Amino acid sequence: MGTGIAQVCAQAGYRTYLHDANGAAIETAVGRILGFWDQGIAKGKTTKQQRDEWKDRLLWRGDLLDKVSESELVIEAVPEILALKRQIFAELDEYAPDGAILASNTSSLSIGEIAAATTRPGDVLGMHFFNPVPLMKLVELVRHETTSDATIAAGETVGQRLGKTTILARDQPGFATSRLGIALGNEAARMLEEGVASAADIDTAMRLGYGHPMGPLELSDLVGLDVRHHITKYLHDKLGGPQWQPPGVTERLVAAGDLGKKTGRGFYDWTSGERRDRNDLPL
Repeated sequence: MGTGIAQVCAQAGYRTYLHDANGAAIETAVGRILGFWDQGIAKGKTTKQQRDEWKDRLLWRGDLLDKVSESELVIEAVPEILALKRQIFAELDEYAPDGAILASNTSSLSIGEIAAATTRPGDVLGMHFFNPVPLMKLVELVRHETTSDATIAAGETVGQRLGKTTILARDQPGFATSRLGIALGNEAARMLEEGVASAADIDTAMRLGYGHPMGPLELSDLVGLDVRHHITKYLHDKLGGPQWQPPGVTERLVAAGDLGKKTGRGFYDWTSGERRDRNDLPL
């Protein structure tokens, strides 16, 4: 997600700094971004001049202090672990200049609890992007109790400049999008467990029967089963109810390290680079 966010920011004209605790991850991210742009050139969708201009805006050397101290907007995109996000926002609060907007790409965690780690909660909001970021048109803005009107307006302006449509949600578990998306993905996993239909047929049903661009199980693999599992457990803790109980098949896949496309296996087999059915799902 962070890779895609950095890419669209550079394309929109922003001087964009990347940071990760793992230096190798940064090198991988930059390689993926440059590869995406090169594919665009090969397809005639972009030019080499555009690619070079975007690349010049993409910076990844230096430490967090160097990058944050001159930034007007910081977007955090680390895993869905509240303690980790709060730790990062406490650091951003220390390093970022006055008036900087501090945004979290969380898909479910409380923005208010994240903002409470700072001395400037009015400058904190949720900016929830969708995967793959360069192609998906939505950014969900999330407002907690003390987010200022100016911060929301800034989020809307950034979203528009990135070529996205923005919606505004209250700071409730799962917001407007993840709550619905997780419910659908979990039910699809339970249907798979019950033998209602195969993974491919469940996904085809939602693509062709309901016009979804991607089926819920394929989408879960793309997002990451570990991410979906964290969100499900969080929603179950906050909302209760059987619909938020993590599906057994998802728990078993996560325990086995089959986290979806990023590990090569999830509800599907991605080891060839393309989606293939699995006949060894732990149902």
